[in-house]
Amino acid sequence: MTLFEILNFNRELLKRLISLGFKTDDCRYLELYRDYVQMRRGGDKVTYIVSVLSERYSVSERKIYSIIKHLETDCTSGAV
Repeated sequence: MTLFEILNFNRELLKRLISLGFKTDDCRYLELYRDYVQMRRGGDKVTYIVSVLSERYSVSERKIYSIIKHLETDCTSGAV
């Protein structure tokens, strides 16, 4: 199967995801965000979590703040 065939087969889903603010890089950060949520539920402070995740995933702290904000966006509000 070619990339074109996969994209063409999933185009309606992809169009909806894009209209909600989905970026292709979002998939790369799912584990990072899961770790963030787990640590927050455990009572850790955001600054500490960002520092730990930055080391763990080799991503800048600024990027982690950006990822968190983006993945917490409410898709139903239309403000993406």
